[in-house]
Amino acid sequence: MKYVLFVCNHNAGRSQMAQAFFERLAPEDVRAESAGSNPAGQVWPEVVEAMREVRIDLAGRKPKKLLPEMQLHADWAVTMGCEDACPYVPTMVEAWDIPDPAGRPIDAVRVIRDTIEARVRELVETKLDAIRSDPTAHRVRLQRLLPQLADEFEDRRSPEHIRACADAILARFDDVPVRSHVLTIAHRLTSECLRQETCDALTVA
Repeated sequence: MKYVLFVCNHNAGRSQMAQAFFERLAPEDVRAESAGSNPAGQVWPEVVEAMREVRIDLAGRKPKKLLPEMQLHADWAVTMGCEDACPYVPTMVEAWDIPDPAGRPIDAVRVIRDTIEARVRELVETKLDAIRSDPTAHRVRLQRLLPQLADEFEDRRSPEHIRACADAILARFDDVPVRSHVLTIAHRLTSECLRQETCDALTVA
């Protein structure tokens, strides 16, 4: 399972539309999330209206705050016209320069909607192989996991052995549908493995 994260300031327009179009167009093994650094109280009414015209209902969706956990677990990210206000996403990032639909007349929102749909369609048609194979998110999780393991086991295991064991354990979670507690679980399993004379994760064919 892979995740694409769409990010804008308020998660009330552009990123919500992008997530919805991605959910419509992408295969089941690549999922979408969206979030904002300063989420609004609701999806913009004009965005709900424009998306309803293409048979997508956003009325029940709530803007979400971008959390470090979302950034860490994304395999691909798209930031949408928010420039320096967009938080750092530590994975492969595309920047789409798309205007904010907030407060714009419905005709202008339709143009933005259609632009986003075209960009999402292009992403699905041309980037899925790259999204599926990109190792960035796995590497970031590994970098987060290693320092504490090194502190715990540096007197018993070489850095190479610790890294190889953690890498093998993390790889087990690359395709899970929910990654919320992956680092906690991976740390526990890697610690258990490193305490053994032989790390089981490195002996599995």
